[in-house]
Amino acid sequence: MTAQPKGPASYFPSIEQKYGRPIEEWKDLIRTSPLTRHMELVAWLKADHGLGHGHANALVAHTLAERAGG
Repeated sequence: MTAQPKGPASYFPSIEQKYGRPIEEWKDLIRTSPLTRHMELVAWLKADHGLGHGHANALVAHTLAERAGG
């Protein structure tokens, strides 16, 4: 039995299905954005890329945690 992802990663399958892009592509967009603050990035993903709040928040939280080494 495979463990289910926890936290922000639990959203990843539905993000890929709904928006048609792999998670790494979304994370690359976040990493290369000139924006650095969590809510700025969430707002940008919602406004410019049409993501819902929960999906944008999950992607940003996971990507920033990686950047911070967590």
